[in-house]
Amino acid sequence: MSLQVEKMEKNMAKLTIEVAAEDLEKAMQNAYQKAKGRISIPGFRKGKAPRKMIEQMYGKGIFLEDAANALIPEHYSKALAECDLEIVSQPKIDVTQVEPGKPFIFTAEVATKPEVTLGDYKGLEVPKSETEVTDEEVEAELKKEQEKNSRTISVEDRAAQLNDIVTIDFEGSVDGVPFDGGQATEYPLTLGSNTFIPGFEEQLVGAKVGDDVDVKVTFPEEYQAKELAGKEAIFKCAVKKIEAKELPELDDDFAKDVSEFDTLAEYKEHVKTNLEDKKANEAKRAKEDAAVDKAIENAQMDIPEAMLMTQCRQMLDDFSRRMQSQGLSMDQYFQFTGMTADKMMEDMKPQALKRIQTRLVLEKVAEVENIQPTEEEVNELFAMAEEAGGTVWQKPQWKDWGGMDGYLGYFLDPDGYPWEVAYAPFLRLAEDNRLLPKTKAEV
Repeated sequence: MSLQVEKMEKNMAKLTIEVAAEDLEKAMQNAYQKAKGRISIPGFRKGKAPRKMIEQMYGKGIFLEDAANALIPEHYSKALAECDLEIVSQPKIDVTQVEPGKPFIFTAEVATKPEVTLGDYKGLEVPKSETEVTDEEVEAELKKEQEKNSRTISVEDRAAQLNDIVTIDFEGSVDGVPFDGGQATEYPLTLGSNTFIPGFEEQLVGAKVGDDVDVKVTFPEEYQAKELAGKEAIFKCAVKKIEAKELPELDDDFAKDVSEFDTLAEYKEHVKTNLEDKKANEAKRAKEDAAVDKAIENAQMDIPEAMLMTQCRQMLDDFSRRMQSQGLSMDQYFQFTGMTADKMMEDMKPQALKRIQTRLVLEKVAEVENIQPTEEEVNELFAMAEEAGGTVWQKPQWKDWGGMDGYLGYFLDPDGYPWEVAYAPFLRLAEDNRLLPKTKAEV
């Protein structure tokens, strides 16, 4: 294999990868071995026809596509290992030559890691956050605890109301014709949750167990399935079950049940103390968030579009996995909300850009200030992430991590970069009094 690297504008590069004709021939032979059992040639039993006979009947290129599909990922990976670029996007592949007896040539256009020029990032002035806890906030917290300790009861003597959980079977159709993804059975829908297309849930208010309800909605004009966009649909819904939440009384007995306190007054004071601690921690984090925002604002970097779109796709994939864990496919989500994959990707761009900028700036700060986490710090962060339900992709030996870049790169939680890891450089600098964000009240 030979590799040529062409650096382009805006942190893009083109890799031209040439694979020897002999390797292409081997890949074609492998493709033949895998496919021959499915190919019928008169006079031969399946799987027994010689490759030459198959190529005479179907053309010499019959195995080229499968061969190319096998060679591209293999030799693209080799090219990544050979070149000295830090690639931050999925490749855009273009095959420029694929012909028996000749070298196989393809190109991969990729985004490379942008260079960051830091501006001011030390002693930044940031707004001060409010930490006082109000009576209303305490009552809201008690309400949440009530909800957590509520019990669900079946409702049979009244019609469905907002906030009830209605279990339904449904089938959607347009002009009397059912459409893909518009059906479900035993689906628990909380009325008023705005999970489905606007107007859907409201039409189930007033229904009773055993009722069949025709829910009429109109798909948005920008709906992702063009054949449904702007059209009226009818969802035939069968109400299988209605459930309501029954809240416990807020009294001393409630306090005893949910805490170690004997009276509601004592429990309220405990709740207030916890809220004060929470607000203090949030204020500290907001202070550091603001410091990072200022550091990003003062820095210079050119983020390639391919890098941004790769981050958006990762975020969309994360969202899809969360939906699937709740029993909802993305097709169903799009139908019920009127969203599309393209619109979600577009909406995710600002957040994706912020994640990229944060990562790049913090990595640069760590490099400039020569900050390296200790093995103990990393182990502690792994433990914190696992306890919080995060995902550890891999955990190699510390000496093989490649310093701070490796430290940041191996560890992601479900929402992207974990806060503790992303802010490690700033926290370490703050502890050493080299980077200490100040609130306006402290200046």
